[in-house]
Amino acid sequence: MEKKRKPSRQQIYTLVVELGRKPDDGLPDGAIGAGLMCFASGVDEAEAVRETVAVLKQADLAPLDVTGYGTLEEREALGHEIGDEERGLMDRALAENAVIVAQMTPYYGDEDGEMA
Repeated sequence: MEKKRKPSRQQIYTLVVELGRKPDDGLPDGAIGAGLMCFASGVDEAEAVRETVAVLKQADLAPLDVTGYGTLEEREALGHEIGDEERGLMDRALAENAVIVAQMTPYYGDEDGEMA
């Protein structure tokens, strides 16, 4: 008798992670940090955040803060426009039970290290 597989309770959450600097973090020279838009799987947003922070720390990055923007359905309800490429990355994150970094924006500061 074949076991019925329970449907996955995993959902994909959109997260923006603020990074600080760390030696050998791979961020561009002169950057004071970066923002990453990530798609992460989890049974809830807290799990998605924990997994994302753990993956980024393993990659020798320095996550400082995470802002959650919810699931695809929650974002659509807020009127966010979500393109095919973004949906494809979300599908991939769900299929692979993974954290996908969709976009990286380096932050640059002035001579005092303040955000410019």
